[in-house]
Amino acid sequence: MKNIRVFFIAVCLLFISFHSSSAHSWEIPPYPKTSTNEETIMIFSTSERPDENVIQSSLSGYRTLKIRYLFTDAFTGFSLKGQKHELEQFAKNFHQVKTVFESNVYTTDFINSGNNQLIGTEGVRGIRDRYGNRLTGKGVNVGVIDTGIDYNHPDLIGSYKGGFDFVDGDENPLEAMDRKGMTIHGTHVAGIIAANGKMHGVAPEVNLYSYRVLGPGGKGTTDQVLAAIDRSIKDKMDVINLSLGTNINGPDLPVSMALNNAVAKGIIAVTSNGNSGPNMWTVGSPGTSSSAISVGASTPTLNSPYLSVPSINGNIPLSPLHGSKKWSFDRSVPLVDGGIGKRGEIKKAEGKIVLIKRGGNTFTEKVLNAAKAGALGVILYNNTDGEFAGMVDKECPIPVASIPRNSGEKIQSETKRKALLATTIYKKEADLLADFSSRGPVTVNWSVKPDVTAPGVAINSTIPRGDYTALQGTSMAAPFVTGAAALMKQAHPTWKPEEVKAALMNTAKPLFDHNEKLYKVFEQGAGRIQVEKAVKTQSLVIPGSLSFGILTEDFKDRTRYLTIKNTSNTVQHYSFNQETFHPNIRWELPQSFYIKPNEKKRIPIRVILTRKFWDEKEIVDGRLTLEAGHQKINIPYLFAVKEPSYPRIMGFSIVPGDKPGYIRYEAYLPMGAEEFGIALFDSETLSFIEFLDFKDHIGAGMIDNQLSLPKQTFLRKITAVAFAKNKGEEDFEEWSIPLKNIEY
Repeated sequence: MKNIRVFFIAVCLLFISFHSSSAHSWEIPPYPKTSTNEETIMIFSTSERPDENVIQSSLSGYRTLKIRYLFTDAFTGFSLKGQKHELEQFAKNFHQVKTVFESNVYTTDFINSGNNQLIGTEGVRGIRDRYGNRLTGKGVNVGVIDTGIDYNHPDLIGSYKGGFDFVDGDENPLEAMDRKGMTIHGTHVAGIIAANGKMHGVAPEVNLYSYRVLGPGGKGTTDQVLAAIDRSIKDKMDVINLSLGTNINGPDLPVSMALNNAVAKGIIAVTSNGNSGPNMWTVGSPGTSSSAISVGASTPTLNSPYLSVPSINGNIPLSPLHGSKKWSFDRSVPLVDGGIGKRGEIKKAEGKIVLIKRGGNTFTEKVLNAAKAGALGVILYNNTDGEFAGMVDKECPIPVASIPRNSGEKIQSETKRKALLATTIYKKEADLLADFSSRGPVTVNWSVKPDVTAPGVAINSTIPRGDYTALQGTSMAAPFVTGAAALMKQAHPTWKPEEVKAALMNTAKPLFDHNEKLYKVFEQGAGRIQVEKAVKTQSLVIPGSLSFGILTEDFKDRTRYLTIKNTSNTVQHYSFNQETFHPNIRWELPQSFYIKPNEKKRIPIRVILTRKFWDEKEIVDGRLTLEAGHQKINIPYLFAVKEPSYPRIMGFSIVPGDKPGYIRYEAYLPMGAEEFGIALFDSETLSFIEFLDFKDHIGAGMIDNQLSLPKQTFLRKITAVAFAKNKGEEDFEEWSIPLKNIEY
């Protein structure tokens, strides 16, 4: 009966996935002919500090295993590279192993597209530190964990002090600048923080360090990021910036835990929240770190280009590629599909905009081929989920912009049915939450993320070879906060990381949408940072937000504690403003009280459900207001009134196995699963083939396995649907797999 029930669930979910506009469906390239000795990376958490000699001795019986990194400060353990079966055997035999993690792929959190005044940096310059220096970040060590830095850039050469390259394994973290593997991300992030030349960063006089963990394509592994965090502790960084992430929403991922440990050791950790918005639960590690400052993206004042296409709901944001002509169309223009932009593939393009899929050839080749066919412009759409950044050679004669995969596929499908006209719409936007900015809350602990927001749309900054360009993404928002944290550290050198974080949250500006409705706290956190107010704050409320977990009729109340610190030189009066009222909630808050200068008080905050929420509401959020002298401090809060509809399964991926005819999969189950399985379907007929895997009563965390594929899938295109059920809720992810080249 169980298999029948699971089969029914899988069929229903598959039907939904093929007919819902929100389903995640994509096709990976044909499998390469895989070798039986394909290697992977595993991270081993240990009960004590790793001893390289002991580990090396234990590896003597394994042919392929090699030590990559030892972790001693941010994370206790080590990473190994080798064949999967040997790694698994080692994990069983090495007695010090507590937990084993597969290495995830971390990517840059940015999208290709002078906000210092907006966040209050210019006002801060008039404030001086205890030595009489203006607030410029002078003397503060800032580490950028990213794709490296072009430290020869005229605007960065004065700030750069050193670092390490974990991609190439040397002390030269120079950003890759060869045409094939060129990246620009780390240099752009560094400029927002520390540029001091033609443009000025938020904190132009910091001591800038670079830790290169993301290589060509902006990708890196978990252990490289862990090694960089570990190194930043040894190098005595004051602030570190991680504009990178995964799509896994869980607080127990190694990098998230490492950041918590780094903060406990005195480092202010700032991370991007991710670019998978606007839906809930899209924040990914390390934005899920409870101690780090996770940053969402807001808009400065700008005119943003959007594409409007009849029969496609909503306006699609356009991200111009670096090096291309300015995107400027003041009339409707016909739009035609150009495949992947190969020569001869683009037809009837005269006077039109050509839609081209990413992959198969370079961006420049695609654009030049379109220009030769008479196109007025090119829109590139991604071949994987999410947005992407890129650049074209400056000799490209027509403008080019990128859009996400799902938008591109919808337009491409419409071009098959009828002729399309595309119109460019320009919107003046300021202090709005960027659609791409990932939302919270975090699964498992239900904490508020992001913590704050900062400008992350059309941000101009440095890139390699002495150049500048505008990019957008939470990658661009995070370094504004990193620079702000450096200014805070200079102004208040004895403040702990949690105090700097609280100051930025306590003084943030809450943001409102187009309809003047306040964004949810799990969308914007406390709001957009205001640096001058943060530096001058007279009081701190720690933590800057409250999560009360899940409250039900059986467990109606919960108490959390806040520490109120008076940072001024006078006695301060404090009282909670209880103007807001909700018939289902009662708050028990302290009576008004006084705190002497430089003293603090720990107070209880209790929330009680007075009656059941009868509507469909799952998450209750809002703000408590503390009158602190002449300040009003908003404290975001959040709790669930029933088991939330969080994704029961995330990060599902399938890759070739270690021997012919096999695949390997992995998935993340935030709260475990009562039932988990993978069902195979024919992509053409939607007919069920068989179950590839099925398990029940699985604990929370990553799950992975290597399995043989049924031989009847040979030369067929199949769809694998992973499904998970927990506490009455089902969820699924799917992956289309062409198996033309698999070996049997």
